[in-house]
This record gives sequence, C-alpha cells and structure tokens, in this order.
Amino acid sequence: MQLIEKIVSSGEGVLNDEYDMTYFQGDDLFSKNRPRGLPIGNLTSQFWANVYLNELDQFVKQKLKVRAYLRYADDFALFSNDKAELREWRNAVVDFLAGLRLTIHAENAHARPAWKGITFLGFILFPDHRRLKPPKGYAFRRRWKHLYSMRKDGRLSPDDLKIHAVAWANHARYGDTWNLRRKILNSVNL
Repeated sequence: MQLIEKIVSSGEGVLNDEYDMTYFQGDDLFSKNRPRGLPIGNLTSQFWANVYLNELDQFVKQKLKVRAYLRYADDFALFSNDKAELREWRNAVVDFLAGLRLTIHAENAHARPAWKGITFLGFILFPDHRRLKPPKGYAFRRRWKHLYSMRKDGRLSPDDLKIHAVAWANHARYGDTWNLRRKILNSVNL
C-alpha cells in the first residue's frame, strides 16, 4: 500500500496549473488544495485507469445498455445511430463521473457521424485510414524545435534527442503519417 501511495502521489500537482479547478458537490473552501493529477506515463497509469474506471465500464454497459462502447485508459467512445440517445448517454456519463470526482473534456465530447472520423487515442479514425490529430503534430513540431535547440546548446545529449524522436515516431506511425514524420524529423539539420 505504501508503494501504491507513493506512485499515485507522484502525480500530485501535475494538473494544478493546466486546468481550471472543478468543484464537486460536498466540496468546501479547502478543496482548492486537494491534490490533482495522475502520473501519466508511469508504467502503472493504464492499470490505475482500468481499476478506477471499471465502475464507468459497468455503468455504461449495464445501466445505460450501450451495445457499442470502447475504452482505453481515459479515452472512450460510445456508438449509436441516434443522436438524441448519444446526448442522453453523454449527460448520464457526465453525472456518473462527477460522482467519481472526474470530469470530461466537454469540448471534445460530442456526437458526430462516424464518416467524419472518430477521435480516439490522439488519432482520427476512418474506416480505411487513420490520421494523427493535427494538434498532436503541431505540438510535436514545436517540441522538436525546442529539443533540437537544447541539443545544439549542449543541454541534451544526442541519445536523449533520439529517444524523443523515436518515441514520437513510434506513436505517430499508427496513423498514415509517413510524410508528416519525415517532414518534422528532417526539419532540423542533425
């Protein structure tokens, strides 16, 4: 239990400046000091997401009776041919998650036709191809330029620069991103 507590608490403060504070029923003035965040990227992140969000899985499948539902860590999608039903489910999920002291990214959680692509795990999924979400490419392009300048200044070793490049390229390769990867990674003169 001490090891679990240490791992979970390693994420404290990670989200404090990134997101506005969300208050839940029963919170008081001291809730602002409540630790927020999980150690995303830690080897246990997926495990903890599965443990904590098992209740969500059960709620969606058993209470809402959603026939087509998928979840990986904190990214999930519900499928229906009825837009009104999707809106009802969204509201029910928001209420349920509030009971777990969790929120969703409201700007990303909306009903859309599958032919426009399904946003999931940083990609936009179509029946015949996958695209990296544009913000993911833009963010890495900025990060890559920063990492390269750190390498030029001697603040980053060649091996560390390569680790960052390989990690991003391995994620991005699950989409149709050959040209994007080549363009970004070749944008600096190594």
